[in-house]
This record gives sequence, structure tokens and C-alpha cells, in this order.
Amino acid sequence: MAEVARRLVQRAASGGPRLAAAAIKYTRPRLATFWKYARVELTPPSPAEIPVAVESFKGLVASFKAGSYKQVTVKDALRNTLVATEIAMWFYIGEVIGRGSLIGYNV
Repeated sequence: MAEVARRLVQRAASGGPRLAAAAIKYTRPRLATFWKYARVELTPPSPAEIPVAVESFKGLVASFKAGSYKQVTVKDALRNTLVATEIAMWFYIGEVIGRGSLIGYNV
């Protein structure tokens, strides 16, 4: 019995470096792609981008007032609803993390 356990441990120890090398080979290109997009997408807006965002929001409000939301397809409306729900859920999750409890604030 001890011989079987010794062989098992020896085989696991000899296969460890190969497993680590395979994991590194698998994750390296994926991490490079992640960091490539993360540098662009996760940066805060520059001062030059803020007026563009304000104008975009004004255009959104104007199109809503004009009633163009009535021309949205069901598929697009569902997609927009899911995005809005995701944003709301991230807000609620952040609130729960900030409070430190699921129910109410500790006063």
C-alpha cells in the first residue's frame, strides 16, 4: 500500500512541471489579449471625451422626446433592457459590498 502511494506521489511530482508549462502556454496568449483590450476599455475618460459624451446624451434625450423609441425592434428593446438590468445589478452589488451586509447599514 505504501509503495502505491509513493509511486502516485512520485508521478504527480514529476508531472507537475509539465502541467505548469502547459498552463502557461495556454494562458499567455489569452492574457495578452485581455490586457490589450483592458488598457483601452478600462481607462477613465480623458477631458477631451467628456464633451462628446455630453452631446451624445443630449442627442439621446432629444430622440426620446421625438418618440423614436417607438421604432425599436423587440430584439433591440430586450437587449437594451438586459443591459440596463446589468448596470442596475452592478449598482446593487456595489451597495451590498459597501455596506458590508445584505440588510441595511450599520449605524
